[in-house]
Amino acid sequence: MCGIVGFTGVQSAAPLLLDGLKKLEYRGYDSAGIAVMDGQKITVSKVTGRIANLCEKTRDGADVPGSTGIGHTRWATHGAPTEENAHPHLSNDGRFAVVHNGIIENYMQLRDELIRDGYHFESETDTEVIVHLIEMYYRGNMRKALLKTTNRLQGSYALGVICSEEPGKIYAVREASPLILGVGIGENYFASDVTALVNHTRNVIYLEDGEFAELSCETIKIFDCTGQEIRKKVTRILWDVQAAEKGGYEHFMLKEIMEQPGAVKATIAPRIKEGKVVFEELGLTASEIGEIRKIIITACGSAYYAGCAGKYAIEKLCRIPVEVVLASELRYSDPLIDNRTLVIVISQSGETADTIAALKECKAKGARTLAVVNVVGSTVAKLADYTVYTWAGPEIAVATTKGYTTQVTVLYLLAVYFAGQLGRTEGEDRKLLTALQALPRQIQQAFDLNASIPALAKKYHASKSLFFIGRNTDYAIALEGALKMKEISYLHAEAYAAGELKHGTIALIEEHQPVIALCGNPAIMEKTLSNIVEVKSRGAEVLALTFRNNQKIVSVADDLLFIPKIDALFSAVVEIVPLQLLAYYVARENGCDIDKPKNLAKSVTVE
Repeated sequence: MCGIVGFTGVQSAAPLLLDGLKKLEYRGYDSAGIAVMDGQKITVSKVTGRIANLCEKTRDGADVPGSTGIGHTRWATHGAPTEENAHPHLSNDGRFAVVHNGIIENYMQLRDELIRDGYHFESETDTEVIVHLIEMYYRGNMRKALLKTTNRLQGSYALGVICSEEPGKIYAVREASPLILGVGIGENYFASDVTALVNHTRNVIYLEDGEFAELSCETIKIFDCTGQEIRKKVTRILWDVQAAEKGGYEHFMLKEIMEQPGAVKATIAPRIKEGKVVFEELGLTASEIGEIRKIIITACGSAYYAGCAGKYAIEKLCRIPVEVVLASELRYSDPLIDNRTLVIVISQSGETADTIAALKECKAKGARTLAVVNVVGSTVAKLADYTVYTWAGPEIAVATTKGYTTQVTVLYLLAVYFAGQLGRTEGEDRKLLTALQALPRQIQQAFDLNASIPALAKKYHASKSLFFIGRNTDYAIALEGALKMKEISYLHAEAYAAGELKHGTIALIEEHQPVIALCGNPAIMEKTLSNIVEVKSRGAEVLALTFRNNQKIVSVADDLLFIPKIDALFSAVVEIVPLQLLAYYVARENGCDIDKPKNLAKSVTVE
């Protein structure tokens, strides 16, 4: 959630720090700050609210001189979003400044100890204990002070530290929270996300848990948890810097919605060769796949709903039972898992705290683990036994769109691949591959068929609540559609299995209640039609999503969203697109901050 940046070089640090923080706005935050060292002292500037406030306060960095500094965007966990609680935090003697992403679990114990030793706290945060510990342990050697400090910390942390007695140096420390070093020429950087670095360098080093780095303008030294210097590989970032820009769209979210045909194609194309689905990076043999007796998919938020959609295809094609479990529940449920269980872990960022914990729990019980992630080098990718990347490219808007569709696409590909390895799709291979390869084109058709969505948004944007209903795969898609509406428009929206309406939830239907009915599965169309009639008889206004020539649904619905004819087994990545657009335009009508919804964050790195 929080974002951190650091810079050392010969240029003025503050403008570069502010630029980096702007690139991290998508992660969600409620305050921001920078600390810059001019060779003699550290100057801190902090604000609540947006980066724009910090730019105004510092005159775009002109009022904070110096060529070495650190910056931070904070999403409140310990203490309210105030300037006092904003990072960076200064030591009592003013010699040290710290920024921190993560949670210090034993901070109360450390705080009480430090207060007894005479240290004064300015904030309510867990982070402030870190800077006072550094001050307490510093005896002219920052490396030793950092080692002693981190040995006292329990929890997760990515730290950026500067010391006025060590001009021109910044320190970066990682434990269970992402941190990346940027390698420049005559200048070096660190950040919690590569997006903050690519405007300045494409050469990066990924720190591992327990490692820390000392950066000057000319050198980068990396050390392990014992303080021994180690060598690390420099990785080249290949994706285009322009991929992180809006490209003429009003919001990143709209840009990312419209990028989905290309993103899904990028996910599919390298994995279909010579008439077969291939996963050269996977490493699971046919015999190992044959040993699997149960699959558990675990994730949070939209990634969890991607798992709900993918479950149907895996079970249908592979005939292996699939259980989809929220990571926050799985980690505390003492799950029935053994070495014949495959756990598929889904995370866009690869840094989701609950998902990481669930992954570790499943590995400890002997399960094989497969990660579906977008971010190369992320924690989930490194921890899992096998990793499949979605290749969605950077996703800046907090509410995921192409992240979700590429995750579902990977699950579809895995379903076909596993089924092929098990010999369960003989005679169907060509049909399945044709359906998969058609998905990018069908997503584009879904755009083309729904020019009326902005007008529909004007009709529905003032609704108190919206209900999404569907059966089977349509129900799984309804879950994500409702979440999109909640996330960015702040309207109450809930998804219900259409067949469950009569078991209680139909009591919520009243005159003019909007009901969005998903009708993309021909096998259960008649059943869904009967549910539409049920809610309409109680006064509901029905917005149905279906095929253009589906006269039965068209004749009873009040309004319509259209999708092209698709294979129902792989329908989620197409059906969700009109619902994403509807949520976007409803939020736009309501004047919402679409790319940065209130109270939400892109990468949830705490429980």
